[in-house]
Amino acid sequence: MTNNYKPFYLLIFILALLVSFAGITTDFFTDDQGLYAAIAKTMVQKHDALQLFTYNHDWLDKPHFPFWMAMLSFKVFGISAWAYRLPALLFFLLSLLYTYLFARRFYTKEIALTAVLILMTAQHVLLSNLDVRAEPYLMALIIGSIYHIARYNDKTIFKHLILAALLTACAIMTKGIFVIAAIYGSLLGQLIFQKKFLQVFYGKWLLLYLLTFIFTLPEFYALYIQFDLHPEKLVFDRYGVSGIRWFLWDSQFGRFANNGPIKQQKSGDVFFFAHTLLWAFLPWCLLFYYSVYKNLKSIWQKTKLPEYYTLSGGLLLLLIFSVSRFQLPFYTNILFPLFAIITAPYCLKQLSRAGQYYRQIALWLFVVALPLVIVVIHVYLKPASNLLFVADCLLFGLTALIIVLKVKTGSYKTFMLACCAVLFANFYLNTVLFKTIASYNGQVGAAKFINQPQFKDARIYSLRPSNNVFQFYSNKPVDYIPMEDFGRFTPTGNTIFFVSQATVDYITQNHQYFKLIATFTDYPQENILPKFINSATRSTVLSKVYLISK
Repeated sequence: MTNNYKPFYLLIFILALLVSFAGITTDFFTDDQGLYAAIAKTMVQKHDALQLFTYNHDWLDKPHFPFWMAMLSFKVFGISAWAYRLPALLFFLLSLLYTYLFARRFYTKEIALTAVLILMTAQHVLLSNLDVRAEPYLMALIIGSIYHIARYNDKTIFKHLILAALLTACAIMTKGIFVIAAIYGSLLGQLIFQKKFLQVFYGKWLLLYLLTFIFTLPEFYALYIQFDLHPEKLVFDRYGVSGIRWFLWDSQFGRFANNGPIKQQKSGDVFFFAHTLLWAFLPWCLLFYYSVYKNLKSIWQKTKLPEYYTLSGGLLLLLIFSVSRFQLPFYTNILFPLFAIITAPYCLKQLSRAGQYYRQIALWLFVVALPLVIVVIHVYLKPASNLLFVADCLLFGLTALIIVLKVKTGSYKTFMLACCAVLFANFYLNTVLFKTIASYNGQVGAAKFINQPQFKDARIYSLRPSNNVFQFYSNKPVDYIPMEDFGRFTPTGNTIFFVSQATVDYITQNHQYFKLIATFTDYPQENILPKFINSATRSTVLSKVYLISK
């Protein structure tokens, strides 16, 4: 990279940070982050960091680490949507640092910086920084673990041993033991290609495995305290459920085979992630496929690669995800630091004539398509104000113009314009579209309604377990009763129920008495339907939610 282009990399880096943090205060509009935030809020209110509850019932699904981070943030900054997102965004920044450090160790500084910008501008990374689940944490923990393992592999240094074990343990306490497929798989692949396979049984590596287990003990202890010590608890409609067994087996292999207590209705498709990456890793997806092909071709031709960690760990876990029967789009996010490092060399290097054409087409497709899609969305969405759209056009339009005029090298120009296009699109999504969707979330409005002083003594219930955004925004604890039990439920004192339109229809059809307190407009989908985007048809996909009493 010439010194003339460094300011452009810095500019894109700053703009990418701006886009990533632009939606930090947006109200929740998906149920999962409402659930995770509500669980962390309950941990704060109960002064209990070991046990997980939702609707005052024991909850057994995910490990503890992300909840500990959110709980810590709530304790420091207070309970809010932005305080929930903040630690995830800090881990996102940590993933950028480790991506740079790893790539810089095996590649040039130019490739390392390019990998960082690829990671910052990958579509689903930008979405996950707003719709926060576990992925920002895992991105940092996995690439961080692999970086320290690589350093430990080169030279036995105690610092890298400790940090590799600690980050691996935190990754396990975030998603479960399957994450070691990427971490240890990267090490295994590197040793195999170095013809040092048997070293995985050497004492230095056995010590790493042992320390990783020791650092994971807080998770085992928390699960033991909440579940294994209490076989009388009813979990998944049965007694005697072991939290430790769930953590080690049911939550991992049960999901893999899609035969555990938590199932996906549509079972897995071996090509699911191949086509998911087309949008989740845009605008780099097509170039990533090309990069994988070129790396595998080099291996077949016995051409030595700079390193084998990223290819081994990334493709192994992607293969496991692909043959799994339980699949969700955001699973691949945790591999994006590895994918970014694999892709980065092919963004700028001299390729064959056919490769040059392919790269131009693969990136210009998104340079053109993404701004057009946003313009079409804005025309149909008709938000209350055009100010942010105009600011978006000016900010990224001027940036693109400067790049076109000042960057003379074709590969650099195309790369930077691709970054600019995806940032333009996501600035609009984060500041306009998702805020518009959130404004139609009736759960937020209902929760703020019951937070008024006149309801301070009320007991609050939800008749569905998926009203987690309402649960989070309510200042009072929310309990759950099934809607089938509403008719025979006898309230004590001032009792309020949060219900959806479907629940009200059920209650009405069963001739059960209720009194309406308040009504709120609601968009009941997590998927963004074209009819919602179109302001002329939006009302056809809106529903109602209610606060009622008996």
